[in-house]
Amino acid sequence: MSGLHKVLIIDDEQDILDVLARFFSRKNKFETVICSNPIQAVELVKNGNFSLVLSDIMMPEMNGIEVLKAIKASRPSTHVVMMTAFSTLDRILECEKLGAKDYVTKPFISLKDVESKILDILGL
Repeated sequence: MSGLHKVLIIDDEQDILDVLARFFSRKNKFETVICSNPIQAVELVKNGNFSLVLSDIMMPEMNGIEVLKAIKASRPSTHVVMMTAFSTLDRILECEKLGAKDYVTKPFISLKDVESKILDILGL
Protein backbone atom coordinates (compact mmCIF):
# COMPACT_ATOMS: atom_id res chain seq x y z
CA MET A 1 0.00 0.00 0.00
CA SER A 2 1.44 3.30 -1.04
CA GLY A 3 -0.29 5.25 1.70
CA LEU A 4 -2.24 7.20 -0.89
CA HIS A 5 -6.01 7.36 -0.77
CA LYS A 6 -7.57 6.41 -4.08
CA VAL A 7 -10.20 8.97 -5.07
CA LEU A 8 -12.55 8.61 -8.04
CA ILE A 9 -14.06 11.80 -9.48
CA ILE A 10 -17.15 11.38 -11.67
CA ASP A 11 -18.50 14.29 -13.68
CA ASP A 12 -19.71 14.75 -17.25
CA GLU A 13 -18.02 18.18 -17.39
CA GLN A 14 -14.37 17.78 -18.41
CA ASP A 15 -13.46 21.19 -16.91
CA ILE A 16 -14.58 20.03 -13.45
CA LEU A 17 -12.63 16.78 -13.80
CA ASP A 18 -9.51 18.68 -14.87
CA VAL A 19 -9.71 21.23 -12.05
CA LEU A 20 -10.25 18.59 -9.35
CA ALA A 21 -7.63 16.20 -10.74
CA ARG A 22 -5.06 19.01 -10.90
CA PHE A 23 -5.92 20.12 -7.37
CA PHE A 24 -5.70 16.65 -5.83
CA SER A 25 -2.54 15.73 -7.76
CA ARG A 26 -0.77 18.58 -5.98
CA LYS A 27 -1.44 16.88 -2.67
CA ASN A 28 0.70 13.93 -1.71
CA LYS A 29 -2.21 12.12 -0.10
CA PHE A 30 -4.29 11.10 -3.11
CA GLU A 31 -4.19 8.92 -6.17
CA THR A 32 -6.88 10.42 -8.38
CA VAL A 33 -8.85 8.69 -11.11
CA ILE A 34 -11.29 10.68 -13.24
CA CYS A 35 -14.24 9.40 -15.22
CA SER A 36 -16.77 11.26 -17.35
CA ASN A 37 -19.02 8.23 -17.89
CA PRO A 38 -21.06 7.27 -14.80
CA ILE A 39 -21.69 3.72 -16.05
CA GLN A 40 -17.95 3.11 -16.46
CA ALA A 41 -17.36 4.75 -13.08
CA VAL A 42 -19.62 2.25 -11.32
CA GLU A 43 -17.58 -0.57 -12.93
CA LEU A 44 -14.35 1.09 -11.75
CA VAL A 45 -15.66 1.15 -8.18
CA LYS A 46 -16.77 -2.50 -8.34
CA ASN A 47 -13.32 -3.56 -9.52
CA GLY A 48 -11.19 -1.06 -7.63
CA ASN A 49 -10.54 -0.14 -4.06
CA PHE A 50 -11.41 3.53 -3.73
CA SER A 51 -11.33 5.33 -0.40
CA LEU A 52 -13.70 7.98 -1.68
CA VAL A 53 -15.86 8.81 -4.69
CA LEU A 54 -16.75 12.40 -5.58
CA SER A 55 -19.76 12.26 -7.91
CA ASP A 56 -21.82 14.83 -9.73
CA ILE A 57 -25.59 14.39 -9.43
CA MET A 58 -26.76 15.74 -12.81
CA MET A 59 -25.28 13.52 -15.53
CA PRO A 60 -26.62 11.92 -18.71
CA GLU A 61 -27.10 8.14 -18.98
CA MET A 62 -27.06 7.61 -15.22
CA ASN A 63 -27.55 10.30 -12.58
CA GLY A 64 -25.49 10.64 -9.43
CA ILE A 65 -28.22 9.20 -7.21
CA GLU A 66 -28.23 6.02 -9.32
CA VAL A 67 -24.42 5.98 -9.15
CA LEU A 68 -24.59 6.33 -5.37
CA LYS A 69 -27.06 3.41 -5.09
CA ALA A 70 -24.86 1.21 -7.31
CA ILE A 71 -21.69 2.05 -5.35
CA LYS A 72 -23.36 1.38 -2.00
CA ALA A 73 -24.74 -1.94 -3.34
CA SER A 74 -21.33 -3.20 -4.48
CA ARG A 75 -18.95 -1.42 -2.08
CA PRO A 76 -20.90 -0.26 0.99
CA SER A 77 -17.80 0.99 2.84
CA THR A 78 -16.76 3.39 0.05
CA HIS A 79 -17.26 7.00 1.10
CA VAL A 80 -19.27 9.03 -1.42
CA VAL A 81 -19.47 12.82 -1.61
CA MET A 82 -21.99 14.31 -4.03
CA MET A 83 -21.45 17.42 -6.15
CA THR A 84 -24.34 19.51 -7.35
CA ALA A 85 -25.03 22.87 -8.90
CA PHE A 86 -28.62 22.57 -7.68
CA SER A 87 -28.52 21.99 -3.94
CA THR A 88 -32.18 21.32 -3.29
CA LEU A 89 -32.84 20.09 0.22
CA ASP A 90 -34.84 17.10 -1.03
CA ARG A 91 -32.01 15.88 -3.22
CA ILE A 92 -29.42 16.34 -0.45
CA LEU A 93 -31.59 14.48 2.06
CA GLU A 94 -32.16 11.66 -0.43
CA CYS A 95 -28.40 11.32 -0.97
CA GLU A 96 -27.74 11.27 2.77
CA LYS A 97 -30.43 8.62 3.25
CA LEU A 98 -28.77 6.50 0.55
CA GLY A 99 -25.40 6.72 2.28
CA ALA A 100 -23.62 9.80 0.93
CA LYS A 101 -21.21 11.24 3.49
CA ASP A 102 -21.55 14.86 2.41
CA TYR A 103 -22.04 17.13 -0.57
CA VAL A 104 -20.36 20.11 -2.19
CA THR A 105 -21.96 22.73 -4.37
CA LYS A 106 -20.71 23.77 -7.79
CA PRO A 107 -19.26 26.08 -8.78
CA PHE A 108 -16.80 25.53 -5.92
CA ILE A 109 -16.46 28.52 -3.66
CA SER A 110 -13.13 27.14 -2.54
CA LEU A 111 -11.25 23.97 -3.42
CA LYS A 112 -9.81 24.17 0.11
CA ASP A 113 -13.34 23.58 1.44
CA VAL A 114 -13.70 20.53 -0.81
CA GLU A 115 -10.33 19.27 0.38
CA SER A 116 -11.12 19.81 4.06
CA LYS A 117 -14.39 17.87 3.75
CA ILE A 118 -12.57 14.99 2.09
CA LEU A 119 -9.72 15.00 4.62
CA ASP A 120 -12.26 15.02 7.43
CA ILE A 121 -14.23 12.09 5.94
CA LEU A 122 -11.04 10.08 5.45
CA GLY A 123 -9.84 10.95 8.96
CA LEU A 124 -6.67 12.68 7.74
